[in-house]
Amino acid sequence: MTTIRSLATLLALLCGAISCCHATTSAEPSGFRFQQSRGPYSVGLKVVDQFDRKRVMPVLDADKPARDSRGRPLQTLVWYPAKDATRAAMTVGDYVALAATQFHFDMPDMKNRWAASHLSESADVRLWAVRNATLATGRFPVVIYSPSQSSVAWENADLCEYLASHGYVVIASPSMGATTFDSEDNLADVNAQASDITFLIDYAGTLPDTDMSELAVVGWSWGGLANLLAAARDPRIDALTALDGSMRYYPGLIRAAGDVHPEQMRIPLLFFTEGEITLEELPDFYAQNPYATGPSALNAWGGSRMIVRMFGMPHPGFSSMFQRRQTAQKFAENQKADYDRDDVNTSYAWMARYTLQFLDVFLKQDAAAKAFLENTPVGNGVPRHFMSVDFRATPSNTSP
Repeated sequence: MTTIRSLATLLALLCGAISCCHATTSAEPSGFRFQQSRGPYSVGLKVVDQFDRKRVMPVLDADKPARDSRGRPLQTLVWYPAKDATRAAMTVGDYVALAATQFHFDMPDMKNRWAASHLSESADVRLWAVRNATLATGRFPVVIYSPSQSSVAWENADLCEYLASHGYVVIASPSMGATTFDSEDNLADVNAQASDITFLIDYAGTLPDTDMSELAVVGWSWGGLANLLAAARDPRIDALTALDGSMRYYPGLIRAAGDVHPEQMRIPLLFFTEGEITLEELPDFYAQNPYATGPSALNAWGGSRMIVRMFGMPHPGFSSMFQRRQTAQKFAENQKADYDRDDVNTSYAWMARYTLQFLDVFLKQDAAAKAFLENTPVGNGVPRHFMSVDFRATPSNTSP
């Protein structure tokens, strides 16, 4: 089992049952397999190179540091419900290619570390989204996806496509620091990512197929702290989902923000945790993380709160692309107990299902989804010993 470590260290290390099946019925070369089926909609993908002109970022100008007067570059990915298309869908390799221009739109990075990683073995694996497919008719709730520290917008492309196929417009941009393209464990950098979320919400309002009255933010890891900061400051956010979010592990950063008070939050929160973290692992975590001490955001949460404990999921298991990127050795280093890759695939699929049902309850007011969340995991078909659910209502509510 791996010890808890800072998110930056985790990312550095990573660099080196549901009956429905994904379109790919067998495991990929990496061992990952998305076990959910596409929803009623086909999925489109639009890639928009845009700048937040209120902020600036460094650029390379003849190999000399400079400032980009155009603003903060935000390569924006939009997954959306689409009409059926005859063109081929995106492959893992197509997503990887986007990383080459995610910071410098007109100057591809020939040292694309994602292309050079173990992810290359899955390059030909085809997902669901078709570039620039025709929009489906209607307006749809919005989900902003906030990625992990210093990561790409498409780190959870399978989840984003899955949500889009069920009638959501999902929007994401890469994780960056305030003044560098690599994000560090500090308040300035997580504030910058929170501001990116606000920028993407503004952008969502310009799209012809969005229903801005229903909006949630989903974040993995560092993105599951940035989304809390954004929600505390932006009343347009109606619900939060955190995939083993850093709001659990960095309470000191929440306190340092000054204007973020979990006990005052009234929106619903769905929080997934990784598998067991032992008392013996905690000293190492506290030694590496200066922001590890402070009040628990989950205990203090003022709105309804659902905590789903994923017993077999290591932290990297919450990202489909990080799973594809992991070698067998890295998987073993992060492995929880004897839960193997097939178990993590099953867990990831249920994480996606519970995320969808949560969004359907709070953004679509769907009665069937509400009944699903009120049921026990085993009653919903989850294998025994895979997860537990702890729901705590606000005083005015008694159920999800």
